[in-house]
Amino acid sequence: MAVERTNRDIRTLIGQIADGEIMLPEIQRGYVWKASQVAKLVESMYLGYPAGTLLLWKTDEGAETRSAATGAGQGLPSVMPLYLLDGQQRLTSLYRVFNDHPTAQIVFNIETEAFQNQSNATLRSSKWIKVYDVVGPHADSFALQTELRSAGLSIDGAEIGRRLRALEVISQRDFHMEVLHGFSYEEVTQIFVRVNSGGRPLKTTDLAMATLSARSPGFLRELEEESTRWAERGYRAIDVNFLIKAITLSLSISGKRTSSVSRLTTASPESVREGWERVRRGLERVVPLLSERLLVPTTALIPSVTALHPLIAFYGRLPTRAVVDAEVEKGLLYWFLAASGSNRYGGATDSALTQDINALDSDEPVRTLLANLRLDEKGYRVCARDLSGRNIQSPYFMLSYLAAAHSGAEDWWAGGPISAASAGTDKLQYSMLHPAVQLRNHRNKYSSAEINELANIVFVSQQTAKNLIGNRPPAEYIKEVQTSDLAAHAVPTDPQVLEADGFREFLIARRTLLVERITALFDRFRPAFIDVRGASSPRSESLRKSLVLAGYAAGSRTLLLAEAQVGAQHWVGRIDTAELDAALDAAASGLDSDVTVAGEASPLQVDEDGVTLLVGPFKIRGTVDQWRGALKNALSDALPAADCPEAESPAWAGETEEFLLSDIGIQGT
Repeated sequence: MAVERTNRDIRTLIGQIADGEIMLPEIQRGYVWKASQVAKLVESMYLGYPAGTLLLWKTDEGAETRSAATGAGQGLPSVMPLYLLDGQQRLTSLYRVFNDHPTAQIVFNIETEAFQNQSNATLRSSKWIKVYDVVGPHADSFALQTELRSAGLSIDGAEIGRRLRALEVISQRDFHMEVLHGFSYEEVTQIFVRVNSGGRPLKTTDLAMATLSARSPGFLRELEEESTRWAERGYRAIDVNFLIKAITLSLSISGKRTSSVSRLTTASPESVREGWERVRRGLERVVPLLSERLLVPTTALIPSVTALHPLIAFYGRLPTRAVVDAEVEKGLLYWFLAASGSNRYGGATDSALTQDINALDSDEPVRTLLANLRLDEKGYRVCARDLSGRNIQSPYFMLSYLAAAHSGAEDWWAGGPISAASAGTDKLQYSMLHPAVQLRNHRNKYSSAEINELANIVFVSQQTAKNLIGNRPPAEYIKEVQTSDLAAHAVPTDPQVLEADGFREFLIARRTLLVERITALFDRFRPAFIDVRGASSPRSESLRKSLVLAGYAAGSRTLLLAEAQVGAQHWVGRIDTAELDAALDAAASGLDSDVTVAGEASPLQVDEDGVTLLVGPFKIRGTVDQWRGALKNALSDALPAADCPEAESPAWAGETEEFLLSDIGIQGT
């Protein structure tokens, strides 16, 4: 065994990727970098900063590979390829920039020497040039320099030329390479794990994937094919990480079930294979059950797909054609609705998930699962106050959609059942009943939280939103909708609430109607042993607490104000939106960051359950997508920065408690 040390310039490395002389082994993770990270890499190369070392493996063995995310196929190598162990994100990013990939349109400001991704603003400015136009194979630096000299820039021609040459030589920058010779696949896997643990933090599932690949080459390809199959049916969240977690939960190790993926690395290949077969059997039963009977068209609708795991484990244990008692099946769907509605897996999930998987071992699994939710005899109930302040990030979003679907709701423009997603996507279609344009700047001073409330959302197509609703108040367009369609969508028809003046009364009326529909949905699947007379609201015993995020803007600059209350204590702090946005980019890659909150550096931490940020009295937890949605919602109706309160509270000195992002804007009592 030996380690060869050498150097190679970027253009040569990119050519080797194109020719298939550098390939990705199966143990590699997917490409995850955002455009902002690519821009920072190119900027570092431009400034001459160290680019880091590449680690590759050379072997005579045939290794399982995965496709590089270059946007183009790789050629058939004329020599034995090198397998890239460390440096995938950097090399793939540079390949994309040098080949004009649509998601790597990095541009350079010739005056300020700043780098960013292409935008409408940079397209309109002569100060911004695309990096590809300087480093690409058809670059004409003389013509570009001539054009820039006539653009009226604040720098002279000599400086323009110097900066363009500095950009050109990026392709000549060397990477230091270490090439492993004579190492086995299993040894290389161990090296991969150790090396990558120092860069983007490896998640436990990444370690499990590497181990599985080393023990059973080709196994990860099976997982990817299974994931693709369900993604084509709208269940895109059933990805490789989800499947690995499901396999872990299907195992019984040392007589004790566990949700920790790390245990998968100690299981024998035979038990992993058996677990995989159980997972596939479970999916074959669960996806049709949810999509055809519960009418869940896409995993994008489900608050936390972790709730699928107990169902998959339950059905995976059964023989392929085993018949499940109708009452048991109803009870499982009832539990799924209740677990989703109560945000069972909205926070740290491992302990709850282990508890629910263990519940399947009992003589009455449905009753035990519901007992874990404290609903074994009382049942689940929603009341109007539970919907107050809720928006599309709330678990009640799914319940509202399903309530409409089971009520026979139809689209108001095209007719037929409500359409869950736009063509080619899994994002739900919906519209505001009271258009925002009618409510902003209204004399009643409606807040963004009120305008974006779930009670103002109706599940209709974009054609309905554009051609029927438009910017009209409900009082005008409601006459064009059949009464039965309005009832199915739980839309109040009292004339007093259909004008903008009565919007708050409209929200109150609609919450009541939505609760009736959601209650009917639960009744449809309620097990016989549930006594609805004793049902309780899931929030009836919660401590009074609230958190509201409000956006403020001055030109292109924005800020976020967090206003929190716990009992009688009140706290207000500003959040730097630019830092939060950059931190979310890093979080998507598994990296922790700091965000300025109320003038203090606050950690934004990433783990397998999501992303957590310390904001005053709360540790706010949510997925990256939920965070982005919350930020977008807060800034979509930003108030003038001059209206933002000046005073901020000092750092929170008391105890902090976890607050789910889905509860933003909610008052608890």
